[in-house]
Amino acid sequence: MAASVERKNFSHQFRPCHMCCVVVFFLIFLTVPLQGEEAEQTVCESDKGENCGCGGTSRDKAMYSEPGEGGAETPKVDKDAARTTKHVDSAASRTNQMVFVRGGEFTMGTDEPRFPQDGEGPARRVRLDSFYADAYEVSNAEFDIFVKESGYVTEAEKFGDSFVLENLLSEDVKAEITQAVASAPWWLPVKGADWKHPEGVDSDITNRMDHPVVHVSWNDAVAYCTWAGKRLPTEAEWEYASRGGLENRLFPWGNNPMPKGEHRMNIWQGHFPEENKEEDGYYSTAPVTAYKPNKFGLYNTAGNVWEWVSDWLGVRHTQKLQVNPKGPASSATNDKVKKGGSYMCHIDYCYRYRNAARSNNTPDSSASNLGFRCVADKLPEGVEEVKARA
Repeated sequence: MAASVERKNFSHQFRPCHMCCVVVFFLIFLTVPLQGEEAEQTVCESDKGENCGCGGTSRDKAMYSEPGEGGAETPKVDKDAARTTKHVDSAASRTNQMVFVRGGEFTMGTDEPRFPQDGEGPARRVRLDSFYADAYEVSNAEFDIFVKESGYVTEAEKFGDSFVLENLLSEDVKAEITQAVASAPWWLPVKGADWKHPEGVDSDITNRMDHPVVHVSWNDAVAYCTWAGKRLPTEAEWEYASRGGLENRLFPWGNNPMPKGEHRMNIWQGHFPEENKEEDGYYSTAPVTAYKPNKFGLYNTAGNVWEWVSDWLGVRHTQKLQVNPKGPASSATNDKVKKGGSYMCHIDYCYRYRNAARSNNTPDSSASNLGFRCVADKLPEGVEEVKARA
């Protein structure tokens, strides 16, 4: 299994509970049962008892069938509607601005976990130093600047394929695909899918430069942040910034998913995966500037795309006060944490767009619903600081 980037230990890439989790894309067909503490992460069903199916998408444990066969029926959707991009702007302005997040103490996690096996709980006190955080998820425009200046090649480009939601693919691309994930047939392995071609070779980002970059691995995110004079946030920093100073609230603005009937995040409406009613305005990704920011000035920490954080995965947490925690020194499953959920999340399948929710993937994972934002201890030279609205 030679490659220019090491990709060992892929047996722990995904868990069956993560319907909308980012998927990874190497076509090997062996499943490996987990043992001990991490085994609890392999069991999860949605609140309505339906298996989410993403456990079949690990690079070295993916179980494939021909499209239309396997664990569930391939969704029937309106392809023209699915591929329509709203709110497009090819002349995207810079969105690398940062907000100052004053340090303090907050309650991380929850004592009412929706998915206990994810390590959402218990609630615990955490104290953080001040830092700067990207106001926006890293956009295609910002990532394009990085690639042009550095010559960087993403891991999806090196591997040659990635997973994409079936609804978003053209019939021409689908015609070339001979396998689907048996347990989650809405995910298809697409050759040529990468950050510049989110739905494969016949797609591009010309009209999505202000949308979040996707098909980026944890390693890709670290490379970008380093180039930008920034770094990935710790999980504690990410959650503190997402909560915006509010204690024990589900979402960055409170507990109501639609305050005063207003959409505040990009998630799935309708029956997944057959129908997305687009009531929030978007079928897949939304611009990084969409919706209102939280009180700290951060946009889209709930929904839109999953966001990498620096921590290795751990599912057991101390309730003692932690100061600037960075997570465990390693992960038994070789997984990094990601936060925030994505446009594919639905309360019945993947209610992980809550502040306390979390998921995980190996560092070289990438797919069409995973991006990132950066933080910094000091404001990098040439980066504008923007003031929070409250």
